[in-house]
Amino acid sequence: MEHPNVTRALEGEPERELTRQPLGNQVYEALLSRLISLKLPPGARISIDALARELNVSQTPIRAALIRLEAEGLVAKTHNIGFSAAPMPTRQRFEEIYDLRLLLEPYMAGRAAQQMTTAQKDALLAIERQMTSLDCDDAKVAYGRFAVADAEFHAWISEYGHNALAAETLARLHSHMHLFRLRFHSQVTEEAIGEHRAILDALLGGDAERAAQAMRTHILRSRERLSPFFGE
Repeated sequence: MEHPNVTRALEGEPERELTRQPLGNQVYEALLSRLISLKLPPGARISIDALARELNVSQTPIRAALIRLEAEGLVAKTHNIGFSAAPMPTRQRFEEIYDLRLLLEPYMAGRAAQQMTTAQKDALLAIERQMTSLDCDDAKVAYGRFAVADAEFHAWISEYGHNALAAETLARLHSHMHLFRLRFHSQVTEEAIGEHRAILDALLGGDAERAAQAMRTHILRSRERLSPFFGE
């Protein structure tokens, strides 16, 4: 059941209608939207007590959301200090993330195209549909949901590339959630949707070479979209 206080607190505005979902998911999305939109800037302390009062919920769903966000690399927990928003990637880290993605993800997409079952392809198609039909009036919440679905889309392809070490290496980067914080703009989602569709079409057709190339094109274009964040 959706929680109206969490809904209102997303932007401090009159209540918005959100997709009905458990309270824990609403709290997670509220915090995710603030992190991705930089309302909670990198390094900012996160007070569980203050959030519980602001969202009018107990500390339990706040802690659960922060633990999930910590696992995704978006918040950090320091002994005797508590939670804080994770720092932004440096320019060097940004370049290293994309260099590694270019080495591994086209390879994994090519392997997945050759090995995915019909059921696995259907599941990936469902994720892609989720990204193109986000039902939310709040742009920041929608952007956060897209980031989660985007990460799931890439992780699913890596999983069915059947190279566990490569998949684990990509998962440890938490790259998608971090990179979405670099630029909050509709262009990021609009262009990514078309690029994801090209990847998906190649995977559904079992075309390994085309899947690898479509993934490479997507990663290169994503790099171009986000690189200006760092300036010259």
